[in-house]
Amino acid sequence: MYARMVRFNLGTGQRAVAQALADEVAPLIASQPGCESVSVFGDDTDGHYGIFVLWDTQENANAAARTVRPTLFAHLSGHVQAAPETRLFEVISR
Repeated sequence: MYARMVRFNLGTGQRAVAQALADEVAPLIASQPGCESVSVFGDDTDGHYGIFVLWDTQENANAAARTVRPTLFAHLSGHVQAAPETRLFEVISR
């Protein structure tokens, strides 16, 4: 099992941007083969948000990234304070 975490800073007062991203991107991710779960999280007080996804295999995680990335980055374009941080981790324990 693998976990992908994407973190980004939208700045304060951007809850509507984060919600729009969650409304479109989370279902897209969930529909990808091998997706076990997807969570969108954030802190409105400092503008830090992220997406956490569990995948059954590294191959499915990477294939989904190629599909999801354009939609995700379109939502982030012009809103993020810096480039988003994206990492894929092997799950050690669940």
